[in-house]
Amino acid sequence: MLSKLDDAPDIQTQQLRQQYLRPSQVERAVRQVIDAQLENAPLRVLDTTTGLLCDREAQISAFKTSTEYKELLSSTITHPDLHTKRIEEVVRRNLQYAMLSHRWEGKEPLLQDIQGKSVYDSELDSVGGMTKLRSFCKTAHDAGYNWAWSDTCCIDKNINVELQESVNSMFVWYHHSALTIVYLSDVPPSSKSGALATSAWNTRGWTVQEFIAPKVILFYQNNWTLYLDDRNPNHKESITIMQELKNATGIDRSAVVAFRPSMHGAREKLHWASTRVTTRQEDIAYSLFGIFGVRLPVDYGEKQDNALGRLLQEIVARSGDITGLDWVGKSSDFNSCLPASIASYAAPPCKLPSLPEDEIQSFVSSLRKTVTVDFASNLYTQLRNMSAPRFATQRLHLPCIAFNVREVRRVRSPAPEAHFTYGVKANGLQDLLITTEETLVQFWPARPTERKFILVRPWDLSLLELSDFVEPSDFMESSDFGHDTESEEDYGTPPSSPSHDWSGDYPVKQDAFDLESRALRLLVRLGQPFSALLLAQQHSEEYKRIASDYDIIGQVNDIRNPMDIRTIEIL
Repeated sequence: MLSKLDDAPDIQTQQLRQQYLRPSQVERAVRQVIDAQLENAPLRVLDTTTGLLCDREAQISAFKTSTEYKELLSSTITHPDLHTKRIEEVVRRNLQYAMLSHRWEGKEPLLQDIQGKSVYDSELDSVGGMTKLRSFCKTAHDAGYNWAWSDTCCIDKNINVELQESVNSMFVWYHHSALTIVYLSDVPPSSKSGALATSAWNTRGWTVQEFIAPKVILFYQNNWTLYLDDRNPNHKESITIMQELKNATGIDRSAVVAFRPSMHGAREKLHWASTRVTTRQEDIAYSLFGIFGVRLPVDYGEKQDNALGRLLQEIVARSGDITGLDWVGKSSDFNSCLPASIASYAAPPCKLPSLPEDEIQSFVSSLRKTVTVDFASNLYTQLRNMSAPRFATQRLHLPCIAFNVREVRRVRSPAPEAHFTYGVKANGLQDLLITTEETLVQFWPARPTERKFILVRPWDLSLLELSDFVEPSDFMESSDFGHDTESEEDYGTPPSSPSHDWSGDYPVKQDAFDLESRALRLLVRLGQPFSALLLAQQHSEEYKRIASDYDIIGQVNDIRNPMDIRTIEIL
């Protein structure tokens, strides 16, 4: 019939022909939608009907045998928009998948254990963890999903390229899942509220992204019944469960419901993972790749401080966010400004009191009488022209305000015997105490050469109170988070928060001030207490950070004094 319409001489018949598609055209259109759907899906999944492990081509072959696929090919009349929408609905329904979030326990079924076999076969009864895997597949199947993914057996960990892609794509896979099933193996049936908070699942490093990334999650007890018998189709909509999760993790419901990867607010996100553990120490850093929206090489054997160092280096280099420098503990061999362990972020971020607007205005009025406009404006301009922080060959180039230390003297302290407390005097700052396990000597014992120390205030661009703007690429580069076609509404309404917009950390636009007002307001803020770093100069003229046991809080004596503004290279 279509071939006859092709040869019709009149315009009306030709226009009618354009409303029809040949089966081959429909097939191409369907394949394009399939490819787009699978682009953000796992490389391998389990067929929940047969129990067989399938790669993408096997998934496509299974779909092509379905009645719905055959109906699509036989459907020739179309309105372009309606036809495309129907194809997308059918493909999504057939290829959507469920993900498993769980705690590894002893031996788990690996890809080599089940390849070419059905997980439902009794011959696999002796494989450790098989009961959990079968129950997961059955639960996913009963929920209406043809495909299911578990990290135990759906990744060939012997193929390095596949392992790299899986680690870097896992956040995307969880986000695009139709359902993520959280299995709490240590929560018995009929548990009361609070059992989730004490589950070992809450102690694992990988599980942070596994409950933040998905749109839909359901918690199951160890007998595969719903936690608290909560029948909500999505436990992210359960106020009781989300409150319990917040109490256990410290992560607001707004982050769990509407999180989008971002490098801003790095310190608080690092805090989320600070008390968690992973079997391989490098995984504590790798598990955060998706949360920050970065893709980096995976190199098992490099140890935690190097893996964490590479991640923090990437965050600073691409976003300029230096909140990750706010930690106490031991320095990393990667760079002294970075911590050796994620546990250094266990203490909450250092939060100094902020001035109310009326007090800022009062201080500004006072400064107008004692500070020249030129002094304030020049300082403002100089800081505005500072370069962004950056890493080069593991060296941090840090823009800062420096204060030369003139005296370091050990004082008596109740600190542990292995640590020392020092009284530190620096030009332009009030005296302060610093506790560290390092021995601070101002003179080298071998020769009468002074060892130079400085206290620095890392420069924070937000103090300029410039009009903020959103960088769309901050969140979603296609290589970082997949080709997501969802609208903003799909992520939920961004919650209002005084500190963070967890749906993407979008900044709040500030009221505009004239240059003179902004310059004086900057002086007021620079006069308030700040988090400082203690640096020791090396023979090569660069500096190293002296790790401290507590936050170092500095305060200038007189904001009207000139400031030493520079970029320092830190090893």
